[in-house]
Amino acid sequence: MNTASTHPAAGRRGLAAAVAAALAAAAPATVLAEDLGLITVESTTIDDRFESKREEPSNIAVVSGEKVDKAHAENIHQVLQSIPGITTEFDSGEQLKIHIRGVENQRYMGEKPGVAVVIDGVPVFERTGRVNIDLDNIESIKVVKGGASYLFGDDALSGAVIITTKRGAKQAGYTAGVEAGSFGFRKYLGRAGFAGEKASGHVQVSRRQTDGYYKDSDSQSDYLNGKLQYYIDDVSDVTFGFERSERAKDSHGTVDGITAAKLDPKSEWIENDDYTRMYDVDLSKYFVTYSRDMGETGNLLLNAYQFSDDTAFVSKPINGYYYEDGTLITDPDAYATATDYHQVQRGIKAELRQAGEKLAWLAALDLRANTYEQLNENITTYKYSRFSSRPAAVAGVVNEDGETEESIQAAYGELKFRVTDPLVVTLNGRYDHIALDYSDNLTDLELSRDFNVTSWRLGGNYALNDTTDLYANASTGFRAPSVEQLFAGSTNPDGNVENNPDLDPEQALNLELGLRRTFSAFGINWDLDTAIFQIDREDYIMSSAGQYGVVDPDGEPLRYENIGGMRSRGLELVLRSDSAKPFWVNISYSFLDAFFTQYDNFNLLLGNRYGRNGFFDPATGGNADGVCDPGEYDTENQYCLESYDLEGNDVPRAPAHHLNVGLNWRAAPYLTLTGEIDASSSYYADELNWNEVDGHAVFNLLATYERSFGENQTWSLFARVDNLFDADYWNTARGSSDGASPGTGGVPDGIFDMEDISIVVNPGRTYTVGVSARF
Repeated sequence: MNTASTHPAAGRRGLAAAVAAALAAAAPATVLAEDLGLITVESTTIDDRFESKREEPSNIAVVSGEKVDKAHAENIHQVLQSIPGITTEFDSGEQLKIHIRGVENQRYMGEKPGVAVVIDGVPVFERTGRVNIDLDNIESIKVVKGGASYLFGDDALSGAVIITTKRGAKQAGYTAGVEAGSFGFRKYLGRAGFAGEKASGHVQVSRRQTDGYYKDSDSQSDYLNGKLQYYIDDVSDVTFGFERSERAKDSHGTVDGITAAKLDPKSEWIENDDYTRMYDVDLSKYFVTYSRDMGETGNLLLNAYQFSDDTAFVSKPINGYYYEDGTLITDPDAYATATDYHQVQRGIKAELRQAGEKLAWLAALDLRANTYEQLNENITTYKYSRFSSRPAAVAGVVNEDGETEESIQAAYGELKFRVTDPLVVTLNGRYDHIALDYSDNLTDLELSRDFNVTSWRLGGNYALNDTTDLYANASTGFRAPSVEQLFAGSTNPDGNVENNPDLDPEQALNLELGLRRTFSAFGINWDLDTAIFQIDREDYIMSSAGQYGVVDPDGEPLRYENIGGMRSRGLELVLRSDSAKPFWVNISYSFLDAFFTQYDNFNLLLGNRYGRNGFFDPATGGNADGVCDPGEYDTENQYCLESYDLEGNDVPRAPAHHLNVGLNWRAAPYLTLTGEIDASSSYYADELNWNEVDGHAVFNLLATYERSFGENQTWSLFARVDNLFDADYWNTARGSSDGASPGTGGVPDGIFDMEDISIVVNPGRTYTVGVSARF
């Protein structure tokens, strides 16, 4: 089979391959093997040109770029809601953190998400742990669920999101569009492309900006991207691609506590300043991909890339503290620290694949050289108390100036063989050698550590008949320890954290059983894909004091250890009717039970950690019962710790139920109406499971009018209303300790409850309208 050619010069071999693939996919399970056509390897970390769910042993979801464009969404969060198993940590703007099947939902800082994100073959990781995606430049989104390190390597604990940007002859001509919406949202887009016998390409420029619902939440994103595909001959082509983006964003819109969420949802009070603000992010991506068909059934893919991330922001608001002269700080823009982060990822990949009647295989290499530089500097001199004899920090002092070099050499492959006519078995394997080298520019300290990690998948697809497939797999994911976890005591000597260079990579094991079926009911054709799964994580890396916990200053110092355990299990279902009908429906549902299987110690901080009277020990003070009774210590000027075993607790921000229903009606030849119901059950905002956030259901409405005039001119108009009935709910909520909030009078009260949770309130009903023309 010709597994690569997509350009018009592909010739007769490409046509023959397409026919063979179609016959293989449609063949009944009872026919002879020689009539089944070829089995092929669709797995790839580079391109999306090998797309077929047939004989795939894992649960995958694919969203076309056309569907993304027609959704007219303001952010990728609105698009991903239709994929069961995905949860997103979303506050405001365009950036979000993607999670799959509840893995890593307990973390909410800048950690990696446990999901590999790959764009045009480039593994993308941004400083914030979140990802910014240009919604106007998507050809396809593919989501692989379950441990996926057998293909993608580090951090694919629960799966991978693979995005391919726009390309090919479809982008020929000119496109212009403009949109406007609530809270000053504006979007402008222009694209010019061409398609010829030897080449096709396009260049696109766009801007998205908003004043924002929340105080200081204005943001602007500018994109310049393009792609050129040159057809070398009938069997080979080369693609060049680039993307530049500049993004500026201020506040996330966070408020402290349920009282503030009710009375100050826009985060206008000075007490509700975000911990980090004033983001400036410059991203650039360049890549080249070469593809060549090798005979009738083989293909070679080569890919080289560079991705860079320059991010600057400020952190730690100091409003309410004191300047060096004892003056109270009342400036909401006063922050303690400025961070300047620079990251460069470079890599080369090679994939060689071969199809066959009985056996198909893939052999591949993945070489990466990544550099991460971070500079933290004090920008304000301040102290915690008017009576302090010395400042807590002095402006101009550099706290961190370090560089990490990460080198990865990996080999991966896949074997797919037909055991019997209906049964195809797939075996994947990957070996990663990861080397970390850290250098501290302040002290000349140099540290290093390397890891060797293997990952695998074993699965199969059994064709019960020509319309029903049963699939199953076991797969693994891993995450290597970071420099901060390995050498925290050396990289931050004042942090009261010990080194632990003996940390092992985190591991996850995914088990999955699924069913794919096409059938007819009520005179309508339907597609069904459903799966049950379980992901086990043993000995994952966490702090000995618990997630974001602190330790007794007189006790054992904190350190990172392989001591965490977690299990996610559940069911996912997708049911779609024939979109060629005047009325069609898309239904996706997920049930998730995510809980801790090992969590021996979580230190709950109560009171004021920075109070002038320091630590209160509940084991020796008061009535010495180990309980932090607010009546026994000064919660405004002291802090206290209570220890808990959280085994069996639910993972926070992982709702048990999520339902998304899309109702579509082609009301007239040019008019389509779409209603969407999106509903989630309640979840806990904290690992203690003390603070439960109510579930919610929203209804979104979209009307699209699209009409062509002649062969080369198409006009499209749309109007979209999100949260039509103005439901009151929170985008996200998180917390781990007692704190000062408007609901507690601005001082810690020694009680951990809903007044201590950081909340982003949903802005309610929003509108977007737009028009675009293609000619």
